[in-house]
Amino acid sequence: MDSQVLVALALSLVGGLSTSIGALFVVLNQAPNLKMLGLLQGFAAGLMLSISFFDLAHNAINAIGFLKGNLWFFAGVIFFAIVANFIPEPTLAPIPDGKSKKKNGDEGGKDIMKKHRRQVLFSGIITAIEGMAVFLGSMKGLRVGVNLALAIALHNIPEGVAVALPVYFATQSKWTAFKLATLSGLAEPLGVILVAYLFPSSLSPEILEGLLGSVGGVMAFLTLHEMLPLAFDYAGQKQAIKAVFCGMAFMSASLYFLQISLPEDMSL
Repeated sequence: MDSQVLVALALSLVGGLSTSIGALFVVLNQAPNLKMLGLLQGFAAGLMLSISFFDLAHNAINAIGFLKGNLWFFAGVIFFAIVANFIPEPTLAPIPDGKSKKKNGDEGGKDIMKKHRRQVLFSGIITAIEGMAVFLGSMKGLRVGVNLALAIALHNIPEGVAVALPVYFATQSKWTAFKLATLSGLAEPLGVILVAYLFPSSLSPEILEGLLGSVGGVMAFLTLHEMLPLAFDYAGQKQAIKAVFCGMAFMSASLYFLQISLPEDMSL
């Protein structure tokens, strides 16, 4: 296994295991502070939007031209829109009180179990795609890979809560909730392994830039379709918007400092 794959695996493990951090919120306290999670979701949305538009899409357009760069970007948008259409996205389930549990009985538990299977599947697909993104970014350079891994890791914390919370409600088992959230995150390094075998290490620079542009489209759609609505719901629109711009400013600063400290084409 060459150094590119090893570095990408290490970075993807950081992002994938961040779902475990989210699951710990549920394990340690089954009634997590949803406003704080909404703010974190908004902050992560700002990171994702910044790296999507200011880094991935921007570099693709500069490298392969305006038309090709946009075609690759919107190909990523369409691809993930199709994925999201067939598998409902996870949501942070409300906490049921004792009366509703008694009233609904086993039927409520069965409904939650059905939903949580979809949530785990959707989360696994997202993290696998994120793993592919980290690998492609690492092929271009360490700076791109680190930026992607940072944005994805922060996004995966509330993602872990979204997976673990309904599992805990359905099973009343904190271990099961933690285990399934962690397993969904481990799909990210599996995505690295998959794409490492699909794409040769000698991928042409134009195709690589195009694929990274598509990754920008996927991340932009994921942010606007899943992350921002959750941030608005749990933190309120005004607070969530502030968190988004804080995240964008943080990622812009990160892009700058990594640019001056790590060459973009630094060999792995």
